[in-house]
Amino acid sequence: MECENQTSLTEFILVGLPYPEDLRAPLFMFFLLVYLLTLVGNLVILLVVLLSSQLHKPMPMYWFLCHLSFLDMTVSTVIVPKVIAGFIKGGGVISFGGCVTQLFFFHFLGCTECFLYTVMAYDRFLAICKPLRYGTLMNRKICLCLAFGTWFGGSLHSTIQTSLTFHLPYGCGTRVGYIFCDIPAVLKLACADTSFNEMVTFVDIGFLAMTCFFLILTSYVYIISAILRIRSAEGRRRAFSTCAAHITVVVTYYVPLVFIYLRPASQDPLDGVVAVFYTTVTPLLNPIIYTLRNKEMKQALKKLWVRKTSVPIE
Repeated sequence: MECENQTSLTEFILVGLPYPEDLRAPLFMFFLLVYLLTLVGNLVILLVVLLSSQLHKPMPMYWFLCHLSFLDMTVSTVIVPKVIAGFIKGGGVISFGGCVTQLFFFHFLGCTECFLYTVMAYDRFLAICKPLRYGTLMNRKICLCLAFGTWFGGSLHSTIQTSLTFHLPYGCGTRVGYIFCDIPAVLKLACADTSFNEMVTFVDIGFLAMTCFFLILTSYVYIISAILRIRSAEGRRRAFSTCAAHITVVVTYYVPLVFIYLRPASQDPLDGVVAVFYTTVTPLLNPIIYTLRNKEMKQALKKLWVRKTSVPIE
């Protein structure tokens, strides 16, 4: 889109979610409560893993779970405080630099999480399908390399996407019709043809998402096949229980991602609602899912609670 009076933008206005005026205060409190619970829930997982020696032995699974909890906290922190501020008069204003920063960190952390889910599926594949070689194939050095690779891949992806997005001239309005600065919403304000950017976004994010999802799916085909060969019903139950939490969070992550990014030039009014789900609700659900669906986590949490409540007061 060409702009007749192109000027240098210094700020944007995040439109946010449409809502009746009488729901301003309840929505403010709702998002604030969800944000605080997200921080608390993920901090609990980090502390439980750190303080529970029984979770240090199966190091890879809980090592990656700590990364996921940290990612959930940071993704929520990048997006939700600005959503909360949007319910305050003038709170929707964000500087140009702030918009660039928010877009970069959202895609950096989101892509890192996408890679991390794939690595976690690979970890479960090795643990169940190759248990005798698991300690060798997923030793400490390999775990560190895989973790570093997820973060490096996320930063590289985000750097490319952010550079392409803000290389364009802007000036076609200042109102970002979304709850945060994301690529599809920001491109609508560009004073240039955005078809190349839209194609790159579709191909890049689509390729990464579908590749990771295919690898996860392949891992679980082998995992389920191996579980069905276990003779013990208790063994099958434990194996399924170990994988159920990961499958659940993968579904809650990929369904919104496909809905938002794999439809070129999306204009669907549900986009904002879906964005709320994967930026606000999903980071809250992950610690709940991993706590309720994971027997070892529940036992470790109970032990820490008993230890804390049984400490004598001097």
